[in-house]
Amino acid sequence: MDLSALTAISPADGRYRNQLQQLAEYFSEFALIRYRVRIEIEYFIALSSKKFFSLKPAQVKSLRDLYLSFTPERAQEIKNVERITNHDVKAVEYFIKKELDALKLSALKEWVHFGLTSQDINNTAIPLLWKESLENEYFPGISNLAMEIRKLATQWLNIPMLARTHGQPASPTRLGKEMMVFAERLDQQLRLMHEIPYSCKFGGATGNFNAHVVAFPNINWINFANTFCEDSLGLQRQQFTTQIEHYDYLAAHFDAMKRINTILIDYCRDIWTYISMDYFKQKIKKGEVGSSAMPHKVNPIDFENAEGNLGFANAIFSHLSEKLPVSRLQRDLTDSTVLRNLGVPFAHTILSFKSIEKGQTKLVLNESAIHEDLDNNWAVVAEAIQTILRRENYPQPYEALKDLTRGNAQITKENIHEFIGSLKISSKVKKELKAITPFNYTGVVQKF
Repeated sequence: MDLSALTAISPADGRYRNQLQQLAEYFSEFALIRYRVRIEIEYFIALSSKKFFSLKPAQVKSLRDLYLSFTPERAQEIKNVERITNHDVKAVEYFIKKELDALKLSALKEWVHFGLTSQDINNTAIPLLWKESLENEYFPGISNLAMEIRKLATQWLNIPMLARTHGQPASPTRLGKEMMVFAERLDQQLRLMHEIPYSCKFGGATGNFNAHVVAFPNINWINFANTFCEDSLGLQRQQFTTQIEHYDYLAAHFDAMKRINTILIDYCRDIWTYISMDYFKQKIKKGEVGSSAMPHKVNPIDFENAEGNLGFANAIFSHLSEKLPVSRLQRDLTDSTVLRNLGVPFAHTILSFKSIEKGQTKLVLNESAIHEDLDNNWAVVAEAIQTILRRENYPQPYEALKDLTRGNAQITKENIHEFIGSLKISSKVKKELKAITPFNYTGVVQKF
């Protein structure tokens, strides 16, 4: 079968292609080839800046156009060469050399890939595509989602709500504050993630610039490589490497994304539970079906889909962060095939963001259900009453409230007020106690 959205093996390239196709700019085979061409070209230009040879401005522009105007057809040319070389990076080198012929720069062809090993290209191309995918897709996506959660928190700031600890009725809270819990957690983890550098390996066959030094021993190749990686690519060069990059910072990114995904799983489960408790209704879209058998159903599928995708992404992120930093001696090839899957957990993470955002737009606050739940749980003001009684030095207030409320599912406003009336305290304190309700016993109102 020909490859299409219907025949693709991966759902990221099939069922969800229309939501994720922009990620092909970073994680497809075409993208990896284009980034490799970009690294080779920029390295070639950097060598010219060190006066090994000279390039005119027009020639520099033409060279950069090779990757700026790169097309799938050009990528296929390289794949055709790869069928002969059986080496993907060498095929890129031959492609560029052929292009130098077309630019009348044939005399400079042996400066292409000068002194390098394939991992100098891969371990700069992949960190660069990873950096740009985060900057252009991931950070805008998660930041927008966190902002939308914060908006809901602000909108629902003053909605009192029964809290549940261990699944049991607990001291009331406010819906907005509970939403803000997740916005704060996301913000904190994003700040940590932004501190992680983007590193690369660029140092010859086994990281020592052997070929560079033997050819030009008087050149400070370390300074050259540091400047090239930082100024041309925006990457931090690892100073001591084997043939490959350590992947430690890349693994740190994966772990940071896992933590953020775990926070979102927690969020999805809470929203799912609130929907099941009827705290939220969901907007109905004409023509949609919630169940093939039960016509009445409006399922929280967006939050369920998000939870599933987040869990799948985390499983892959875990393998990536555990596997990539481990390589036998100076290098084995296990990182190569694994790295080609960077886009898989990334795609399922982005897909989950979209699902959550879609689900949030369907939420309709059902204040009557929230109000009813509070009104049915007057026992939760027992904490407030016993705390004021402690303040008044009343004997064993906790025990008195425990006897009244523990295990008693029938506590009502009348029960509470009858209990307060029986206490040997001043009328002023009794009035203070009777003013406490599940609706106003919500603690400090903290501004966001």
